Amino acid sequence: MKPNTEKLRIKYMDNPPEGMTSEDIRRMSEDDLLDMDYFLNEDDPFNDDFGGEGFYIF
Repeated sequence: MKPNTEKLRIKYMDNPPEGMTSEDIRRMSEDDLLDMDYFLNEDDPFNDDFGGEGFYIF
């Protein structure tokens, strides 16, 4: 397992998303875990990429 994936697994096992258990997280594949993390954080306004590039009308 990749070190970053293991850190994510531990993060979500300590505090599983609503509707999931630590056991669910433990049994997830690496791809499923990364997909879940992306889904949970895709619209995070505190992400470093927020507002970086794009078209703005003032």
